[in-house]
Amino acid sequence: MNNNIKAVVLAAGKGTRLHSEKFNLPKVMRLAAGRPLLSWVLDELEFLPKENIVLVTGYMHEKVEEAFEGYPFALQEPQLGTGHAVMCAREFLEGFDGSVLVCYGDMPLIPGSVYRELLEHHENNNCLCTILAGISDMDLPYGRIVRDENGGFVKIVEDRDCTEQEKLIRELNLGICVFHGPTLLKELDNLTCANSQSEYYLTDIPEMIRKNGGKIDVYSAELGERIIGVNTQEQLDMVERCLTNG
Repeated sequence: MNNNIKAVVLAAGKGTRLHSEKFNLPKVMRLAAGRPLLSWVLDELEFLPKENIVLVTGYMHEKVEEAFEGYPFALQEPQLGTGHAVMCAREFLEGFDGSVLVCYGDMPLIPGSVYRELLEHHENNNCLCTILAGISDMDLPYGRIVRDENGGFVKIVEDRDCTEQEKLIRELNLGICVFHGPTLLKELDNLTCANSQSEYYLTDIPEMIRKNGGKIDVYSAELGERIIGVNTQEQLDMVERCLTNG
């Protein structure tokens, strides 16, 4: 794996469903096994130098910035979706010609080995975008990876839009991707918020790249419970059990 890699870690969320405001903390600063969620994620990204990892902050951003000195930060205010979060990190990515990993500060169970394998797959296959999919039997409201008869990527279908047949797909989209840096910036310029939430979705970009003739691939990993992101107290409790038990 080459060293021409930057990472954008999305860490701007409030944690409304976690009732994080009661703890006077943003979501990524909620504790699991005695440490902030974000600290577990950054541990798994230790194969990258700090200066190559930008943290996109928002709600109570000062607390994140104080806790994680040495990292570059980008402020997302207001929060208008995952695509908008990456837009806020544009200054960090301008002129960069390498691979950009986009991941989440509330997914502490994804191993560093999986991030590395995803990056290696992306580089070895000369892709413009590689999507991380998790194979899991857990009933989670994640998008499904739809492939063609040859196993090629077609699209991501969000859980709420799945047909009964698509609901059976166990290859789930985690939202974690690697992009060719200049291609990512170009497609961010074309991203729109013409959807029911009026937000900019990062998950729209892979299909945009494919329609423009760019090579898209999916890297699948058997993740089981490690696929969990923290949005509810139940998920936080589950993550804490996983981290405590190793």
